[in-house]
Amino acid sequence: MTRPFPFLSIDAAARSVSLDARDPAFYRNPNPVYAELHAHAPTFWWEEQKQWYFTGYDQVNALLRDRRFGRQILHVASREELGMPAPLPHLKHFDAAEAWSLLELEPPEHTRLRTLVNRAFVSRQIDRLRPEITALANRLIDGFEKDGKVELLSAFADIVPVTMIARMIGIPDEMGPQLLKWSHDYVRMYMFGRTEADEHAADKAAAEFADYVRSVIAERRANPRDDLLSHMIHTEHKGQLLTEDELISTTIVLLNAGHEATVHQIGNAVRSILDSGLSPEAMFADDKTTERTVEEALRICAPVHIFERYALEDVEVDGIPFRRGDKIALILAAANLDPKKFSDPLTFRPDRDEGPNLSFGAGIHFCIGAPLARLELNIVLPLLFQRLRGMRLAKTPVVKDVYHFHGLERLDLVW
Repeated sequence: MTRPFPFLSIDAAARSVSLDARDPAFYRNPNPVYAELHAHAPTFWWEEQKQWYFTGYDQVNALLRDRRFGRQILHVASREELGMPAPLPHLKHFDAAEAWSLLELEPPEHTRLRTLVNRAFVSRQIDRLRPEITALANRLIDGFEKDGKVELLSAFADIVPVTMIARMIGIPDEMGPQLLKWSHDYVRMYMFGRTEADEHAADKAAAEFADYVRSVIAERRANPRDDLLSHMIHTEHKGQLLTEDELISTTIVLLNAGHEATVHQIGNAVRSILDSGLSPEAMFADDKTTERTVEEALRICAPVHIFERYALEDVEVDGIPFRRGDKIALILAAANLDPKKFSDPLTFRPDRDEGPNLSFGAGIHFCIGAPLARLELNIVLPLLFQRLRGMRLAKTPVVKDVYHFHGLERLDLVW
């Protein structure tokens, strides 16, 4: 049994791992731990989480696409059959908001909902937003460039993604701060070590969020506009319109997923670039080098680390038998560090060209907002380094205690 870190023990023979995910030494820098897992137990039973986890690139990539696993289970088995506890009464609003979430559905419902929103997120549609994203980023930089310092998350990273996804959907810019508050409370439900207080806050946020979206839907039914919400309300798929509940769930998941990870990734990427000591001018010399830099930042410091799946049938993976209803977890961020796929995987190398990262997932649940997130990163990162010459860290940033999300508390910069 190896103990490379005080908060980690690995029994390689039993493929069993004890790991305290709330230890700051882990969540602030999980990559060395992932390297240990690759070396000793790339597939492992996590004692504290009571679940099997997979870290190998090929395995995670395959499982993300494996239709024997899914995000949903109650469409093929009852709670009684699975021994699953009843829903918690204090989460009724949250559960209602999640009921038709794209992230939680399987075909055919997933196919129908995704088809209706996918058109807005294809690359050629997203690329039309380039001038708008550029103008917004420049305006924000104008506001702090002369100061010679900034806390980048609140002044910039929080604002760009939430403004753009809200505009696409058809929600006014001034709702941005409220959307951020709802989203932060809402997504705590997905994090390790959530408390009952977190659950109550998430349920309250879900109720308020749903009420707000319901009011916007009513307005768009009466007065359609050229926005995604109007499109979802008035477009049929095989003769069917989305119900009000489907519209609410879909809008909430698009608003949350459309900015939360990108906010983290702007901060993660700026920090990775500055920590590397490499030349930002070389990284952003042209579109190709910029694209490679963005992908390398996504690889080495992914904003979302874990995606879970239910076994939809009895199945064996890597010698481990799973029964229908068993849950597995795929560590996307660890798959991005697999030494069998990426050479010197813990090193930030912006010229790397060794295949795609898995930060946006794969298969039918591949992140629908990936083209938007990539465009935002490819625009705002070069702009920041071109306009704020000599930018450097004012102090060492602290990573949030929000595993399995990965982002900074704040990012103080000077130039």
